[in-house]
Amino acid sequence: MSIATDYMATDKVDVNIGIEQEGLGLVTDILQKLLADEHVLYVKLRNYHWNVTGMSFQPLHAFFAEQYEAVSTFIDDTAERIRSLGAFAPGSMAAFRELSRLEETGHFNGNARQMLENILNDHEAIIRSLREDQEAVGEKAGDNGTQDFLIGLMEAHEKFAWMVRAHLG
Repeated sequence: MSIATDYMATDKVDVNIGIEQEGLGLVTDILQKLLADEHVLYVKLRNYHWNVTGMSFQPLHAFFAEQYEAVSTFIDDTAERIRSLGAFAPGSMAAFRELSRLEETGHFNGNARQMLENILNDHEAIIRSLREDQEAVGEKAGDNGTQDFLIGLMEAHEKFAWMVRAHLG
């Protein structure tokens, strides 16, 4: 059994909130992948915050900090949503790396443009996943609460993607 599957479909607490257990399994699996994606993005933003160089250092240093602070809140909210649905949230880097749909990167030797392009790609990948996932939790699981939660996150990532595009010109 992999580290990630330790969190999926096992050790779930029975909850009686009007969503079938199969639906809860679908929803928590989706949320666990989202949690992993947000962690990979968070680490990447911290990396870029520390390592960006060049004439745009100060504004990008602050911009990356603004984003990783928001993503930190997304992480906590997502983990708490998982727990409220009776599942356990993954909590190790190994599990996040296994579950994530995003790729880790290095520091690009401080190359701000490469960092921005990479962050934009990640925001857009998360947006695409959230767009699909919100439909799945609403239609297949009947979980309108999680659907609303995912739509809110999608809108936040859309705003960050717009801001990154503005930096790229």
